[in-house]
Amino acid sequence: MGRETLPRTLTRRSLLQHAVWITAAAAFSRLATAAGQEVSPAMEKLSAYMAEARNRALPENVVRETKHHILDTFAAMVSGSELPPGRLAIEFARSYGGQKIATVVASQILCGPIEAAFANGELAHSDETDDDFTTGGAHPGCAVVPAALALGEQFGISGTHFLRAVALGYDIALQAMKTVGPGMKETHNLVGTMGGSAAAGCVAGLSGQQMRWLLDYAAQQAGAGIGAWRRDTEHVEKAFLFGAMGARNGVNAALVVHQGWSGVNDILSGPNNFVESYNPKADPAGMIDQLGVVYGVMLTTLKKWTTGGPIQAPLDALENLQKRQPFQADQVEKVVVRTATSAAYTVNNRDMPDICLQHLVAVMLLDKTVSFRAAHDKARMQDPAVLRQRAKVQLVPDEELEKLIPVRVAVVEVTLTDGTKLNERVEHVRGTPDNPMTPAEVVAKARELMTPVLGAATCSKLIERVLGLDNVKDIRELRPLLRGPDHAKQSAIPNSVSNQQG
Repeated sequence: MGRETLPRTLTRRSLLQHAVWITAAAAFSRLATAAGQEVSPAMEKLSAYMAEARNRALPENVVRETKHHILDTFAAMVSGSELPPGRLAIEFARSYGGQKIATVVASQILCGPIEAAFANGELAHSDETDDDFTTGGAHPGCAVVPAALALGEQFGISGTHFLRAVALGYDIALQAMKTVGPGMKETHNLVGTMGGSAAAGCVAGLSGQQMRWLLDYAAQQAGAGIGAWRRDTEHVEKAFLFGAMGARNGVNAALVVHQGWSGVNDILSGPNNFVESYNPKADPAGMIDQLGVVYGVMLTTLKKWTTGGPIQAPLDALENLQKRQPFQADQVEKVVVRTATSAAYTVNNRDMPDICLQHLVAVMLLDKTVSFRAAHDKARMQDPAVLRQRAKVQLVPDEELEKLIPVRVAVVEVTLTDGTKLNERVEHVRGTPDNPMTPAEVVAKARELMTPVLGAATCSKLIERVLGLDNVKDIRELRPLLRGPDHAKQSAIPNSVSNQQG
């Protein structure tokens, strides 16, 4: 029997068109089936809120704060490119980057959105410069902003759309943290993945039904991560867990759903649901509690100091004392710092400059401030001048202050050589919602972090564009400003500016 031939009327084009119609019909069938499935009130409200976010105007103060957190995260990415985790992230993107779609910050590399989100997430938490939730347990910006940026470039969204996607990411990250976080030992990837997925889904313009599937894929990825990162002294694994993994997970979840993947229709209800699996005592309704009333970005701290969190309050206290009654390092006889016991454990005489309280207090006494470079100058930990001041510093774990956690309160007492005693108690660290940084302080921090890498002119233009995101028609307009030198052609980072864990 001879080989059959296709009828002349059945051309290759008609076959392709037929295949497209079959695919579309299958997708429509899945949507129709899903629409008939029962959805809990919590999921109905949550998915609708997420789907409508790209078209919903935000309050003026939320817009302003979101811009500040985007700028702060960009600054963390740019400055992170000078540190070992950032260098590794850029090299990873260079080697495995895929299609030239999205920017790897502070490099000449364009790659696929998943790889770009992953690399930029690593860059954003290469150091302790990025934001964190005021209640602790998570750094949302280092996952949310990279996810939104990577997909934003793929879809060519406007600055306003980008802003709203980032704000939604902070919202969903906070809701997940509040709902299931208390029952989990490790919450950092939970926050990064849920926030990064929400932001990416908003960028991709997913419908309410698609947002339900997005949340399903996000939930499946959110539980990864164990506390072993605390033993990572190079900050590489920590940056992976806090930033890179969540950003990658979020973009991946949004892209598969955007392509047509389906999933569980309501991951908040039914057997083995998201909340039950992570914290059996939690209420799924927590995912919508005050949603659209309390915004996640408004409850996120911008760090004034590029150091580990428990050191923020002691540095604030010393700065306040210096302003009230200036003194020189050689006039100091003793410095006693009281912090919560858990905070003291984290920062007590560590061998990493940006997470060693005694070392940074000594630097503060000498420099009257702690710059990004000073906080990462490993060699300076052996400087005789610094060691003389460090010998004066005593860290006292305080059980009463432990009771106030997650608020990190610190009490600092400075005794001068003439017997004068100066005391300062910091209840709310500078940069927290209760003691926010001014716009000028936010810009000054970003300028300090980015200028050495991007140059003064490019840095100023980037700051201007981020603060004016409402007028950006295509987020890809930021690309020339975010790109920097080719790190593959640069020498390794000097030992005096090595990065460590915080």
